Amino acid sequence: MDDYPLLNVFWTMLWFFIWIMWLFLLFKVITDIFRDHDMNGWAKAGWLILCIVLPYLGVLIYVIARGKSMTERDLKQAKESEAAFQSYIRKTAGTASGGGHADELARLAELKEKGAITNEEFEKAKAKVLS
Repeated sequence: MDDYPLLNVFWTMLWFFIWIMWLFLLFKVITDIFRDHDMNGWAKAGWLILCIVLPYLGVLIYVIARGKSMTERDLKQAKESEAAFQSYIRKTAGTASGGGHADELARLAELKEKGAITNEEFEKAKAKVLS
């Protein structure tokens, strides 16, 4: 351990982290190749072969050539996920006990005011909602 200077340890760690970052980029590119619906099968196979045979150069070329569309697909997927999450929240909050009862009571009061239901029917429905 004494014959390996501290600067060499930092240099080795730097190269290790750069290699790990490149692996993440490689997997991101391969995932994007299969996620792109605009490319046909042969184009996907070509990009995949390029990234496997010449990994550093293939990934660099892919990021330069298709980086913008890669970002657009990421943004589209993020927006779809956010929309699905917001829809889930709205659906869940709409069926929650507090909001659901209040909406139901407001609807019953409106029906009573219009004369669509009698006072007795209103009281029965109100008791049913609150129970």
